[in-house]
Amino acid sequence: MATTLAEIGQYLDNRGWNYDLQEANSQIITGYKAENVEQFLMVIQLQEEGEYLSVFVPELLQVKDHVYKGVVFQTMLAIAWSVKFLRWEYDPRDGEIRASIGFALEDAALTERQFNRVLNALIHLVDEVAMPRLQAVLATGNDPGDPEMEQDIAAALAQLLPEGSLEALQPAIASRLQSRLEAE
Repeated sequence: MATTLAEIGQYLDNRGWNYDLQEANSQIITGYKAENVEQFLMVIQLQEEGEYLSVFVPELLQVKDHVYKGVVFQTMLAIAWSVKFLRWEYDPRDGEIRASIGFALEDAALTERQFNRVLNALIHLVDEVAMPRLQAVLATGNDPGDPEMEQDIAAALAQLLPEGSLEALQPAIASRLQSRLEAE
């Protein structure tokens, strides 16, 4: 059983969202008022006769000739490594970067719960996780990293190091972080 644009439109209606249904392109265009993305457009597209769903944010960034393009790519890969779902796409012709989530439905219908999870995940991952880091990279050329990753590293070190070693390292770690903040 394939999913239809009408079903997805109903899910958006249930959220109270405005959208533009474009049956000729098998897609719906909608948007979201975001904190870190100036114009957060989303394209919801059905492919393979409704058996594949793709939701993407087009024109998220333009980096064709940006001096920090390599660091941007490294940061996108680091983000993709640490989260579920999110995929990055790059068009080398014009430098467009988009974020997307896509998955095969095959013979199963898309449920409203699944759809809402995908939509909420894309919004959260792009606006709250990725864009603050990517904007910092574009401005400075340095990836500020993931604060949760630093906590994970500290927890892993605490398990590996002899008792009391992590506490002994804390002044050096604090000094390093302070130097990093001052450099920004």
